[in-house]
Amino acid sequence: MGRKRIRDIRNEELIEATIVAVHQSGYSVVTMAEIAREAGASAASINYYFGSKEGLMEATMRHLLRKLRQAMIEGYAKASTPKERLYAVMDANFADDLYTVPQCSIWMQFWANAPYSQRLSRLHRINRSRVRSHVRAELANLLPADRVETARSALQCYMDGVWLEAAQAHRPLDPKNARKAAHRVVDLTIS
Repeated sequence: MGRKRIRDIRNEELIEATIVAVHQSGYSVVTMAEIAREAGASAASINYYFGSKEGLMEATMRHLLRKLRQAMIEGYAKASTPKERLYAVMDANFADDLYTVPQCSIWMQFWANAPYSQRLSRLHRINRSRVRSHVRAELANLLPADRVETARSALQCYMDGVWLEAAQAHRPLDPKNARKAAHRVVDLTIS
C-alpha cells in the first residue's frame, strides 16, 4: 500500500469534521466556517478542496458509501450461503466504524436533502439500488418469488428505521447488538 498524499489526508480530516459539525448543527444551517473550525482549517481551504458545501456533502457521502461497500465486501468474503450473505448485507449497515450517532445523523440529513440536489439525489439512487439488488438477490434464493419484494421492503424499512432512531440517540450505539437484532429480523422475515 502506498503512502497517502497530503491532499488525501486533508480531505479525510475535512470529511470527519463535516460529520461532526453537521451532526451538531444540522446540514441546512451548518456553515463552512463551522466545519472549518471543527477541522482546524479555513473556509477557503474547504472551498479549495470541495468547491462548495454541496461538494463537501457529496464527498462526505461518497466516503461513507465506500465504508459501507468495504463492510459488505468483508462480510461477503466470510459468507457461504444465501442467508449468511443476507446477514452480511445487514451487518454492513451496522458495521462498527459506520454505525455511530454522528454518522447516522449525517445519513438521515443526506437522505432528507437528496431530493433537492442533483448530485446528492444521484448518490441516493445508486445506494438504494445497490442495497435493493443485494437484498433481493439473496432473498430470491431463500423465499418463493411472490414473497421476495415484500421481504426486501421490510428489511430495508427496518434498517432505515433503526438508523433514524440511532441518528437521534443521546448515547453511543452498540453495533454488535444492532447486528444481532438485524439477524433476528432476517430470521423472522424468511421463516
